[in-house]
Amino acid sequence: METNLYRLFAEYPRVTTDSRNIPEGSLFFALRGARFDGNVYAKQALYSGAAYAIVDDPAVVADHRYILVPDVLAALQQLASEHRQALGLPILAITGSNGKTTTKELITKVLERNFNVGSTKGNFNNHIGVPLTLLSFDTGTELGVVEMGANNPGEIAALCDIAQPNYGLITNVGLAHLEGFGSPEGVQRAKGELYDYLSETGGKAFVRAEDQTLDRMVHERGGLEVIGYSVHAAEGIENNLVGDYNLQNIAAAVAVGRYFGIAEGNIKEAIADYKPDNMRSQRVETDKNTVILDCYNANPTSMRSAIENLCNETAELPVAVILGDMGELGDYSKSGHIDILELLAANNIEEQYLVGPKLAKAASKVPTTGQRKLFRDTDALVEFLKDHPITGRLILVKGSRATGLEKIAHLL
Repeated sequence: METNLYRLFAEYPRVTTDSRNIPEGSLFFALRGARFDGNVYAKQALYSGAAYAIVDDPAVVADHRYILVPDVLAALQQLASEHRQALGLPILAITGSNGKTTTKELITKVLERNFNVGSTKGNFNNHIGVPLTLLSFDTGTELGVVEMGANNPGEIAALCDIAQPNYGLITNVGLAHLEGFGSPEGVQRAKGELYDYLSETGGKAFVRAEDQTLDRMVHERGGLEVIGYSVHAAEGIENNLVGDYNLQNIAAAVAVGRYFGIAEGNIKEAIADYKPDNMRSQRVETDKNTVILDCYNANPTSMRSAIENLCNETAELPVAVILGDMGELGDYSKSGHIDILELLAANNIEEQYLVGPKLAKAASKVPTTGQRKLFRDTDALVEFLKDHPITGRLILVKGSRATGLEKIAHLL
């Protein structure tokens, strides 16, 4: 049933939650957080050009331009779900421990060869980002590609209830967000919530044949319709991504493109044209070094893949790594960081720049015969690099987002 808020959205179809960015005639949703209250900024949002402010604090309501609701976040999510139902377009949901954003970008580029595609911008993949993504779609949108991230059980299920995907793709299941999921088995159950939704609603899942974990998860859910594909689909396709681990992301884009009728030549061109610029699998040639920037996120699975790929590089330059702490590993944090340093030792990667207290503790357990330097945080590393520049190296830069390793890129 169409709500009053949806009728308002039909008249003012631009939505924002950021009082610093108010498009003229938009709807401002005054979200609350642990350290902020959007209700406080409702008046300023209206002054800056918002048509209405959706609030849940009666004390701020001053006139008819304030729409009072019981819970602003719930109202945003309900509006997004209602809009998704009204549009009725096919939606592909993408989740996984690693490669979600790269796969989303590749699939979007491929599908855009034939369709007007709406997709997640940047990393808007949570309980706020998914609704905002859906609300950015309009009657001209023919296909939706929605990235879904999660830190805790039940979050993917909740996002599926909002986005109501017809298709789903899990990139992989690895050691990520263990603090919230509790164990590797917990990660499987959480990511499997996408398969649960598709199985219950008659949706279809794109599943890579070589992934035994995904295959087992599919068979645990009887009746789930599978669109199978192989990593071999990526063979021979020109691309600008670093690492063999990206072949599975490319193969996923090929599979989705084929299913939706994109010509083979157009699929290959779209993938070849994609150039990462988001600190994910991004190779940068500077005057000083060749740098592999992969510092948007990190967990033991993606860190291991990046290091193994570095070891397989055929570059003539000496190799160095700049690694930051991996977050949200819970009880697996100590062993996860030790395993990574043992991997460096096993592959004779001796030039190491390690940022953060977790790697520092692991370093005390794993000796090295090479050059290892420890830094309490990225700011300390920045100061070091100003006086001791690294030159003539092939450098992997990888760490969790909270470490902020992107701040050193201009110094390499």
